[in-house]
Amino acid sequence: MSKDTPRLDPAAIVTSAMRIADAEGLTAITIRRLAQEHGVTPMALYRHFRDKDDLLDALAARLLADIRLPAPTTAPWDEQIRAVLAACLAVLRPHPAVAGLVPARILLSEPGLTLVERTLALLDEAGFAPDQATEIGSQALCSLVTLVATEPGAATENTDPDTRDDVIRAKRAALRALAPQRYPHILAAADALTLCADRDNYYDLGIEFAVAGIRGIRPATRTSG
Repeated sequence: MSKDTPRLDPAAIVTSAMRIADAEGLTAITIRRLAQEHGVTPMALYRHFRDKDDLLDALAARLLADIRLPAPTTAPWDEQIRAVLAACLAVLRPHPAVAGLVPARILLSEPGLTLVERTLALLDEAGFAPDQATEIGSQALCSLVTLVATEPGAATENTDPDTRDDVIRAKRAALRALAPQRYPHILAAADALTLCADRDNYYDLGIEFAVAGIRGIRPATRTSG
């Protein structure tokens, strides 16, 4: 590398890719665009990332590395599971476009492995066998990703305020135009269906659904081996 060639920091590339994904979605991320932003040739990026998929792996790893798992305690397993899910959600919430990368890539990084081990240990404490615990843990993580990706009103968050308000008003008007005899409950919930007024409550309820669902599952009979 010559003295005039910028030193390329892979972590900075991941940060730039995260910013682009947050603002424009994953499809907006390209090796060429990132190279231009950092004043290097695309070939320079390929020295650190084999292809876009490799870069997406790095994005997922970044999110997992940012999760601050709570210290183990003597609290009941379901309270500890709730704390783990809350820690995950705190990191996923600001990055809805990237959150969907995590489930399929969670075993590709040390932070992901740590999260899985912690979760499986708590589910083992709850009486679930490894196969069942794996399915439950996977479902719980996917539920968090779905919460983030489908937050009411989030799709218009990055648009300008006037356009966003117009979109929300149009959605509400469409719902309020429904026949009240057929859809009385939809009409009563028109505001809530088009905009998440209390985001914290929305996510707290999502975590409670996940934890209550796990508590309601009967552990399968363990087989001796």
